[in-house]
Amino acid sequence: MTTNLLVFNNQTKMEISYTQEIYRKLIHITSLWMAFAMIILPEIWASSIFLLLLILNLIVEYGNYKDWPFVSSSYHFVFGKMMRKDPSEKSFKLSGSPFVLASAFLSIILFDKHIAFLAFSVMIVGDTAAALVGRKFGRIRFSNGKTVEGFLAFIISSALILMLCGFAFNYSVAIIIKGEIGIFIAAIAELYGKTIKVDDNFSIPIVIGTIMSL
Repeated sequence: MTTNLLVFNNQTKMEISYTQEIYRKLIHITSLWMAFAMIILPEIWASSIFLLLLILNLIVEYGNYKDWPFVSSSYHFVFGKMMRKDPSEKSFKLSGSPFVLASAFLSIILFDKHIAFLAFSVMIVGDTAAALVGRKFGRIRFSNGKTVEGFLAFIISSALILMLCGFAFNYSVAIIIKGEIGIFIAAIAELYGKTIKVDDNFSIPIVIGTIMSL
């Protein structure tokens, strides 16, 4: 739901190219293994794995910021093509990866595993659809620069995930309705993530999981 050149509050910010965005989202899609781990593994194993990876991820990102030997070069070799940089940013700033791991960890310990699977899968698939469709086909824009087309791509792709999960896990009508409400609110959170200053990799699963668990 972005473009190569966005203007927010009269400030210009350069974005990565669409090809780089595709590469970035392909990496994002691979995080679906965590959703399947929630279903396959016992809760204690899945949560322990997510927590360990979160700690390691934080160490690596801080090591990259501090230019630790090997850590920094390896980090840029793997993720350099999909990193969004703000030249004026001098302080330590996390990428989206720790928020993905944090949301996976909290989802599996807070929600039923079938709800956690749905909430996390929506974050991965919906966010990917929103970004790629919004950048490629987006024409109608909200005040923050994101597109209506990207917003709708999130809603539609997430609804498909909900239908598949409803069939696979035998969701009740009430659960499906709460899932639809959760997806819509999560889409709003994704749309205004920068405004509310909450990473959408974290907010989407938590919003959906919370509403479906009520």
